[in-house]
Amino acid sequence: MTKPAAPSKQAAKAAKSAKHAKASGTSASKQLSEVTSAFSKTYQHYMATLTPRLQVIDTFLAFLVALGVLQFVYVVVVGDFPFNAFLGGFGICVAQFVLTVSLRLQVAASDGERNHYAFGEYVFASVILHFIVFHFIN
Repeated sequence: MTKPAAPSKQAAKAAKSAKHAKASGTSASKQLSEVTSAFSKTYQHYMATLTPRLQVIDTFLAFLVALGVLQFVYVVVVGDFPFNAFLGGFGICVAQFVLTVSLRLQVAASDGERNHYAFGEYVFASVILHFIVFHFIN
């Protein structure tokens, strides 16, 4: 009688690799579903506890980020011929974002009376910021 041939090392590696790939595929899909579930729960809680005033501020923050990214992509693709205009536009996006985050923190943490002061400070700082950037672009 002949002995059955022992599995070669390559065949053993291939079987082990296939077993590992199958196990990692299921664990990867499980991890992905957990991450998706966590994001979904976070978003639902965020929307349930968000006031309309904070929703407007958050929308404006998203707009500022999109505008900054759009300006950066434009400079990379087309060029930066009036470089001071790019610096002014991109800088004002970043600075306005910082001012708006400051406003959001003040509005979220306080009640009605302080909100009026926070908004007034925000408008004043924004006017000063725009004044400086317009003079820079000159």
